[in-house]
Amino acid sequence: LVMGQKNQLWWDLPVIESFEFNKAVYEIPDKIYEEQKNILVELLNIQKIIDQPVRKLSLGERMKCELAAALLHRPEVLFLDEPTIGLDVVSQKNIREFLHEYNKKSGATIILTSHYMEDIRRLCERVIIINHGELMYDGSVKNLTERFSKTKVIEVKVESKISHDDAAKMGKVIENSSTILRMAVARENVKNVTQQLLDRKEVEDISIHETSLEEIIGEMFTGAK
Repeated sequence: LVMGQKNQLWWDLPVIESFEFNKAVYEIPDKIYEEQKNILVELLNIQKIIDQPVRKLSLGERMKCELAAALLHRPEVLFLDEPTIGLDVVSQKNIREFLHEYNKKSGATIILTSHYMEDIRRLCERVIIINHGELMYDGSVKNLTERFSKTKVIEVKVESKISHDDAAKMGKVIENSSTILRMAVARENVKNVTQQLLDRKEVEDISIHETSLEEIIGEMFTGAK
């Protein structure tokens, strides 16, 4: 179990001594310990910090070491509670990349709870959404989007503003300025609306996006109240 807001490493001791402590607690044989430690140190790129006291590490560095400590005994299941909370963008990316690579190499099951939808989108093959103890969804991210989002977002770069009345005929207007038109369009109408926009002289460029996970899940919870 690794929690983003709770330490298992000893605050004033070098990281390596917490590793040695876990080795003793889990009765890890010397050979397995050395092999697993070396694998984790390399994957997490923590060679230069494992001899430093935990209190001197940045939050991102500490989370890497927390993960390594939790995986020394090769658990079959890893529970992560908000592992990227408070981390900067680069540290979040590093943690996600490590988890993806470790899962692929070890086959360990990783159960992740997070309010950061980017964690979910990039890491999870299976998503479970629970609201006040009630199961709302259990399936893939792709199916979640298709099931609960009936629209896609079309964003148009324009040379001059398209009238609100014209835009409203094609979809629900989110933004309409002299440079950008953004609309929510029913999935089944995306192809037709895109063709209409391409035929207009005001249009310079078009991009089509799925509704964000934040918006989809927010609507699910709002509708469940």
